[in-house]
Amino acid sequence: MTIISKNPTTGETIGRFEENTPAEVEQKLATAASAFQHHRRSTLLERAERMHRVAELLRAGRPRLARMMTEEMGKTLKSAGAEVEKCASCCEHYAQHTGHYLQDRPLHIDGVRAYVHHLPLGALLAVMPWNFPFWQVIRFAAPALMAGNVALLKHASNVPRCALSLEELFRSAGFEPGVFQTLLIGSRRVASVIEDDRVAAVTLTGSEAAGVEVAGLAGRKLKKTVLELGGSDPFIVMPSADLDAAVEAAVAARHINNGQSCIAAKRFIVHHTIYADFERRFVERVAALRVGDPTLEETDVGPLATEAGLQEVATQVQQSVAAGARLLLGGKRLARPGNFYAPTVLSEIPDRAPVYRDEVFGPVSLLFAAQDIEAAIALANDSPFGLGSSVWTRDADEQQRFIDDLEAGQTFVNAMVASDPRVPFGGIKRSGHGRELGGLGMREFVNAKSVVVRYPEA
Repeated sequence: MTIISKNPTTGETIGRFEENTPAEVEQKLATAASAFQHHRRSTLLERAERMHRVAELLRAGRPRLARMMTEEMGKTLKSAGAEVEKCASCCEHYAQHTGHYLQDRPLHIDGVRAYVHHLPLGALLAVMPWNFPFWQVIRFAAPALMAGNVALLKHASNVPRCALSLEELFRSAGFEPGVFQTLLIGSRRVASVIEDDRVAAVTLTGSEAAGVEVAGLAGRKLKKTVLELGGSDPFIVMPSADLDAAVEAAVAARHINNGQSCIAAKRFIVHHTIYADFERRFVERVAALRVGDPTLEETDVGPLATEAGLQEVATQVQQSVAAGARLLLGGKRLARPGNFYAPTVLSEIPDRAPVYRDEVFGPVSLLFAAQDIEAAIALANDSPFGLGSSVWTRDADEQQRFIDDLEAGQTFVNAMVASDPRVPFGGIKRSGHGRELGGLGMREFVNAKSVVVRYPEA
C-alpha cells in the first residue's frame, strides 16, 4: 500500500511513501527490544542532555517543520510555528523535571525502609492523530523516553513526512537507533503490533471508535492503555463574567487548529440574561474570521485536513438543520479549491440533532441558553464525552460548583482549555482514560515497584 501525503489547501499530492513490509516491522520491533536494554540503563543526565538537544533541533528547524505541518494537514503557519515551540518547551520540561517526577516515594512503615521505585516498562506503541502532528507525539515521547522507555510511533497516514521527521529528530539528538522509531503502516496492521509480546503498553489519541478497538486489542493481552479520545467541551458563560473576554476566548477556543481539536470549545452554554448579547457579539466575531491560505499571516482559519472530514462536518450540519437547529452563519463548503468549510454557528439545537451528542471536528459552534446554573451544569453534562470544560464567572461559589459538578477531566475557570506539560491532561466517560503530561502522565508508563527493606538485627 502507498501512503500519500496530500496538501489539503490545494489538493496536490506532495509525497508518496511505501508501507513498511512485515519484515521491516519485525526488524523495528527487534531493534526496539534491543535498544530498550541499553536505554533503560542510561543515566538521567544522559537522557536529559539528549532531550535538551531535541529542543534545540526543534527550534533550529522551526520554519521547515512548521511549513511541513501546514502542507500536510492545513493548520495555519503561525499556529504550526507555535506548535514547534510548544514541543521544544515540553522536551525541556521533562529534561528538567523527570528526576522530581520519578523520585522514590517513601512509605512510612515502622521498623523497615519502604518506598516506591519507578522503572520503565519497555517499548510503547503510540497511535497518534494528524491534528497536532508534532505536539501529540512529543507530549508522549518526551516523558516516555526520559523514563527509560522506547517508542514506536504509528502516526496518522496523512502526515507521513511529519512522522519520519520525528524519528530523524530523536536520532539526530543522540538517542540510539531503536529508541524512537516510526512505523509506516495502515490502521489494519496495528493489531499485530499491539499483540506482539515486545510491546509493553499502548497510548492512543484519536476517535472514540479507534479507542474502543485499541483498548479491546490491548485488553486481551492485558496491556496498559492511555486513551485520549473525542470531546464536545462545554464553554459556560454566567452573568458575572467579563463578556468581552469571554467572547474573545470563545471564538479563539472554537477555531483553534481550524476547529479540529479535541479540546476545542464546541458547546457554548450562556445564561439566558446575557444570551442575546453573547450571540450577537459571537456571530459578528466569527463572521469576521479570515478563511484562506494557511501560509498567509492574515489567515485565521485554513482548510480541514481531509475531504472525508469535510464531508462528515457538512453532513452533521445539514442533518441538524433539518432536525430543527437554527443556522445563524455559514453552513456550507466554500467554493474554492481545497477542503474549506465556512465557519458556522447553530442555535436552538434539539436533542435529536446529530451535533447535540456527536463531536463536530470542524469550525462549527453550537449555542445554547440556560436558565440558571443548574440548567447549565445539566446541559454541559448531557454528553457522552468528558474531556475539557471552560467556565466564565467571577462568582466564587459558582466557580466551585462548576469545579465539583462538571463531568470532565479538566475545568478551566475564566480561561480556555489548553494542554501544558506541567498540567495532567485527559478525560472521563467516552473521552478515554489515563492521563498525559505532568507527573501523573509520566507515571502512567512506569512500573511503580514497592520496595520493603528489613534490616537484620545486629
